[in-house]
Amino acid sequence: MAPALLLIPAALASFILAFGTGVEFVRFTSLRPLLGGIPEPGGPDARQGWLAALQDRSILVPLAWDLGLLLLFVGQHSLMATETVKAWMSRYFGVLQRSLYVACTALALQLVMRYWEPVPRGPVLWEARAEPWATWVPLLCFVLHVISWLLIFSILLVFDYAELMGLKQVYYHVLGLGEPLALKSPRALRLFSHLRHPVCVELLTVLWVVPTLGTDRLLLALLLTLYLGLAHGLDQQDLRYLRAQLQRKLHLLSRPQEGEAK
Repeated sequence: MAPALLLIPAALASFILAFGTGVEFVRFTSLRPLLGGIPEPGGPDARQGWLAALQDRSILVPLAWDLGLLLLFVGQHSLMATETVKAWMSRYFGVLQRSLYVACTALALQLVMRYWEPVPRGPVLWEARAEPWATWVPLLCFVLHVISWLLIFSILLVFDYAELMGLKQVYYHVLGLGEPLALKSPRALRLFSHLRHPVCVELLTVLWVVPTLGTDRLLLALLLTLYLGLAHGLDQQDLRYLRAQLQRKLHLLSRPQEGEAK
């Protein structure tokens, strides 16, 4: 096990990488498609139909490249989440296991975003071109994206952001408090084992609610939607636990403060 003085900088470096990647992911999924950051050579009239696109190498090659990038991310994110790999990482990296997983996920996502190939000449599933839709649809999409990202940030805080990023594990280890998960209830541990992505609905909104759904965006939305769906295994017991926790938090927020009670 590495000395404590080395554990803290390593966990912080992983956190900074993940935070920066998250900011970049917001730009990649929201700002670029909503603000028109993808060039379109030749304009909308130069785009091909779906049948013609299946025979055009200039469309198929970048799509195959994008698919490879997405499969790389999905493979890393899934393989390193298996119990076998987690046990191996815990054996060799100890308390840094979660930080290493977060860092590798951020690096895989960076590869997707930096080397993603747009397909401007490909067909589109839908597009808001005529007024007033060309004005109001992007505005509506922007509002929904802002709401979704605010909800994502709030949910991550509720689910203990420091623990998700691996910081809490190192903090507890340095102070000799043990493993944070050991202090959680069996119902919470059961929920975490079933819930890989607590922000599924919000991410789906970000992926699909765009004014123009082009070929490469459709590939991104379809594959990540499939992955998010397969990663969930919630049952009625999990939903009852989530409902009880939400009611408890709302009750705490609605209680009058001590100063107000006096």
